[in-house]
Amino acid sequence: MTSYSNVTRGWNKLSSTLVRQARPSAQAEGASVNLPLTRGSTVLFPTLEDMNTQGRRRYEHEYIYGAMGTPVQHELEKAIATLEGGSDCQIVSSGLAACTMPFLAFMQAGEHCLIPDSVYGPTRRFAENTLKRFGVSTTYYPPQASAEEIEKFFQPNTRILFTESPGSHTFEVQDIPMLAACAHAHNALVVLDNTWGFGIFAPFEHGVDISIQALTKYPSGHSDVIAGAVTVNQKHHWKTLRDTAIEMGQLAGADDCWLTLRGLRTMGVRLAHQARSALDIALWLQEQPQVATILHPALPSCPGHALWARDFTGAGSLFGVVLQKEYSQAGMENMINHLQCFGIGASWGGYESLVLPTSGGLTRNFTAPIDGAGPSFRLQIGLENIEDLQADLLQAFQYLQ
Repeated sequence: MTSYSNVTRGWNKLSSTLVRQARPSAQAEGASVNLPLTRGSTVLFPTLEDMNTQGRRRYEHEYIYGAMGTPVQHELEKAIATLEGGSDCQIVSSGLAACTMPFLAFMQAGEHCLIPDSVYGPTRRFAENTLKRFGVSTTYYPPQASAEEIEKFFQPNTRILFTESPGSHTFEVQDIPMLAACAHAHNALVVLDNTWGFGIFAPFEHGVDISIQALTKYPSGHSDVIAGAVTVNQKHHWKTLRDTAIEMGQLAGADDCWLTLRGLRTMGVRLAHQARSALDIALWLQEQPQVATILHPALPSCPGHALWARDFTGAGSLFGVVLQKEYSQAGMENMINHLQCFGIGASWGGYESLVLPTSGGLTRNFTAPIDGAGPSFRLQIGLENIEDLQADLLQAFQYLQ
């Protein structure tokens, strides 16, 4: 049986680090608790020599020009890199920008990438439209392919093996160390969308080359920020990534960076609470007659649970629910429309509970955990009282058809 300690230990361990990162020096006279918010485009220098010298420091998270990042962005970059266990981080304008940036930075026309069939839908659209237009080909692979199976998908020109673990709709956990070993044997980079696992999965300890975060989710935590992060652990990768970000004008606004830093301070305690609540509700839902399967990586019934137990130090606030076959898609949607505590929305990781259908609209090439089952939806569990959430689900179940 999964215990609270299994889903919260990583979050609890992070708490001191989250409080201490990116803070003004305690020794500075009159230092405030939080970093000041600096907005600006033009940066003035005493001399041309000073300006040119500073301009050559673009890899050092220095304030050069507003479109290359503000001081609060650079401090957020250092904090995210530390939390991910990487060397450097580039903050970008959204989680989707973080997903697309590695393709743009590390691939060129005529090359090939591998993407899991469970990938975030907008990343899939980017591959099928923009990458295709620029001459990059894509093959989708089963997210839980074995080493023998994944080998069949590599081509001589495969440059990137993209991963997302767990998938944000069907929650398959991937064997990242195995996939990394296979990719590196083919001289391909491993890119991980680590949004669900931020803080509880150490990407670079498991063979990842580039780790992606939607800072919109756990770090900001209040559903009022759009930002992303791309973290690397090799200086030559950092130079390529940083140059591409500058050339594309990729950054996040100073206000969004400041709000994300503020959200980071409480991420550990928020997610420890939300992980406990999510586990409670997942276990409760398993006992409800309307429910066929719960897709929560911390539960033994979920695909990839053993990998989660091996590689993760906790769990998140997002999981899936598969209903019994007797219910229709329309009936499930009617149920969702009658929920009162759960907002209907596409994001997750914030302080509020959300619901979103996961059946009826997914594009898959291979079998998914929800195939052949009843209709399904995912739940983001917020900070509300779990008894209120359970009561809301119970009353909404009356509207299933």
